[in-house]
Amino acid sequence: MAKIVVSSFVSQYSFSQKTSTNTTNNSQKYTASNKGKFFISWGGNRESFSRSDIRFKGTNYDFTIRDASAKDKPKGWHIDYFKPTKITIPQTNLKIGYFISDKYAISFGMDHMKYVMNDNRNKIIDGYINLPNNELGSQYNGNYDNEVFFVSEDFLLFEHTDGLNYVYTEFSRFDDVSSIFNIQNTDKFQLNITEGLGAGILYPKTNATLLQKDRYDEFHVAGYGLSLNAGLNMTFFKHFFIQLDLRGGYINMPDIRTTSNTAESASQHFFYLQRVISFGGVFRI
Repeated sequence: MAKIVVSSFVSQYSFSQKTSTNTTNNSQKYTASNKGKFFISWGGNRESFSRSDIRFKGTNYDFTIRDASAKDKPKGWHIDYFKPTKITIPQTNLKIGYFISDKYAISFGMDHMKYVMNDNRNKIIDGYINLPNNELGSQYNGNYDNEVFFVSEDFLLFEHTDGLNYVYTEFSRFDDVSSIFNIQNTDKFQLNITEGLGAGILYPKTNATLLQKDRYDEFHVAGYGLSLNAGLNMTFFKHFFIQLDLRGGYINMPDIRTTSNTAESASQHFFYLQRVISFGGVFRI
């Protein structure tokens, strides 16, 4: 009877020790827990934009260009991504975040996009232009009722190229999927999928020349944006990661500055899609 009791005790103690050892080994992995970690990332993007109606209004004019199309303005792989004095020339993404739990994080970021309206093509225009006859741009005077109109550079140059700045807060989730791919030591390499929901303001620097008025190019809070994000995060040696993101969103800018006159403005809203590659680090303070 004593042998049975001793044997049972030894077996239970061995199992307890083994479980304790496994728990200790798991807890020793830096990547086993995210809560309390900070992360920062920097990267570049390409963008696509939906068509939008752009309304221009001011003294003696109020007209809308229907279904305006636009493109981005990529820099490509360039050293300017790392030059502090030229950091806003490429299309870039900055994000700083904190894990409030093992799976959830709150982050703050800025997507520096570039929006260039396609000009020198026929567009539908609706509204009126009634400038004084001695004023530049008066050659475009008229009442337009959904008419086909050639939008030239002399008539309108409209770009958010320094840029279409989306400053946002994001709530996101991280899921370690390393085990699906039989990755054993996540401290060497870890694979995560991420999803996020963000909201923020649009702070563009709009480069505009309208009706041959003086060029205007200043920063201004123009509206708000909403975004959804899905990504693949690859973490190397606990602290370094590469992240691929697909980000889609909605932008509404009811107050875009177009001239030095505060009574003149433009408005538009559209959807966008970003493809982002970022490089970053994750750490505890």
